[in-house]
Amino acid sequence: MMIRYLQPIRELENLRRQMDLVFDELSAQTTQTNDTSTAWVPAVELIDTGDNLVFYAQLPGITAKNLDIQVTRDAVAIAGERQRQHQSENANYLHSEFRYGKFQRVVNLPVAVQNDKVQADFRDGILTLTLPKVEEVRNRVVKINLGEATADQSINTTAQTVNSQN
Repeated sequence: MMIRYLQPIRELENLRRQMDLVFDELSAQTTQTNDTSTAWVPAVELIDTGDNLVFYAQLPGITAKNLDIQVTRDAVAIAGERQRQHQSENANYLHSEFRYGKFQRVVNLPVAVQNDKVQADFRDGILTLTLPKVEEVRNRVVKINLGEATADQSINTTAQTVNSQN
């Protein structure tokens, strides 16, 4: 007999990811233009590394000249177009699951970033943006010297020091 432990948090996260994929596909279908038969949206990742947010986008088969990247304090917008590599008048495609055409993706950021200090790298079809956070939201460690205060005074001293950082 196999024992399986219920992990509701993990199952809810999987359900959320699946719902995100469904809504991404629906939004891609509603925004597709008449001149392209299949719209697509690149996959992205957003990672918090402490002082920076790192944004990755999978953009296979796209050249840098076909990309438009815009970063504001609270969002990243990427747009571009993937074109067929092997276009021929007499080509008879028997099966193709590749997606071609124009795309646009806007990702809202959880914290404000310094959009004038963004570093970008585009290599092997992966776009990497390093987005430095604004000073106000960076993690700061403050050492508090309590000295010989009583318990009540130490609570007040801590509160005053933390409030002075905000």
